[in-house]
Amino acid sequence: MNFQTLTLITVLGLAGPWLAWRRSWHLPVILGELVAGIVFGATGFGLLHPEDPTFTFLADVGFAVVMFVAGTHVPVRDASIRSALGEGALRAVLVGVLAVFAGEGIAAWFDTGHGLLYAVLIASSSAAIVLPILDSQGLGGKPVLELTAQVAIADAAAVVALPLVIDPGHAGRAALGALLVAVAAVAVYVFLRWLEDSGIRHRMHKVSEERQFALELRVSLALLFALGALATRSHVSIMLAGFALGLAVAAIGEPRRVAKQLFAISDGFLAPLFFVWLGARLNLREFGDHPYLILLGLALGLAAVLAHVLMRLLGQPIPLGAIASAQIGVPVAAVTVGTQLHVLKPGEPAALMLGALITIAAAAWGTRRSVAFSSQ
Repeated sequence: MNFQTLTLITVLGLAGPWLAWRRSWHLPVILGELVAGIVFGATGFGLLHPEDPTFTFLADVGFAVVMFVAGTHVPVRDASIRSALGEGALRAVLVGVLAVFAGEGIAAWFDTGHGLLYAVLIASSSAAIVLPILDSQGLGGKPVLELTAQVAIADAAAVVALPLVIDPGHAGRAALGALLVAVAAVAVYVFLRWLEDSGIRHRMHKVSEERQFALELRVSLALLFALGALATRSHVSIMLAGFALGLAVAAIGEPRRVAKQLFAISDGFLAPLFFVWLGARLNLREFGDHPYLILLGLALGLAAVLAHVLMRLLGQPIPLGAIASAQIGVPVAAVTVGTQLHVLKPGEPAALMLGALITIAAAAWGTRRSVAFSSQ
């Protein structure tokens, strides 16, 4: 890693906004960053070397921040969501049941032995994608509240379940590590709650704003890195540490100033670097040696969309079901962790990402349909 490489990575990160520039396409910014990484990484020109220790460490930091931001997007404090929790939870559970059957069937068909992993992927939703879509398009009403509750529950459950299913041989160790991280996150919540109720946080905020100290951002990052250290020492993915801290911050209420600062450091540098690194790590050339894995990716994506749109049987409009199927954080985590643990077969990481991209395409379709329907 040097400044030339860092310049290339930063420039490639601009592919995200460029590809997402046209609003009517409803494409996530990370798509362009992934594609840029693929073109210049192992699949393409080979100018990026994701195995570089410095590059990998910076990507891990970006991964932690991405999951932290995803956690802050979960509407923990939104009182209007509570009335929709019952219906949302029911749909999330039923999607999970369908996902188990679909995941086991797909794993048996392709002989991968990763049925539970596929089930978690199929059942997952991405609050980091769905909630900004709903906000930006101005979608509202009871069905949208129920969708929000469903996505929040599914996202949180998938993040907790993923470390347990991706390496079943060490599920006990992963469960203990996850418990330690969860307890630490609760302790952080209590600490942040005390700062808020005592007025210390407000006084810190005023001084920080007047003197440009960025104290709240510094404290947030220190807590994030501390939980990340605990997670790595406990043999748990930093995914869980970032998401748990994000939930704790969301439960207190993230100050707008911190949100803007975090947006700058995340979306301006760390998140694009992580997704470029991830794209560089994916080797689509393995599809040439294992072309059947393209079908695996298609099967995973279509199964996720089908499991969610079947909630039409419980009264959910099909476009909203398609939006609920959108996933990115959990597949990214599965690829990142699975590759680090060497539990995925050659070409399987690319298949998982292909499945995620199919759900994003379905969510884009669902968004267009929902907007068109609401405007009538």
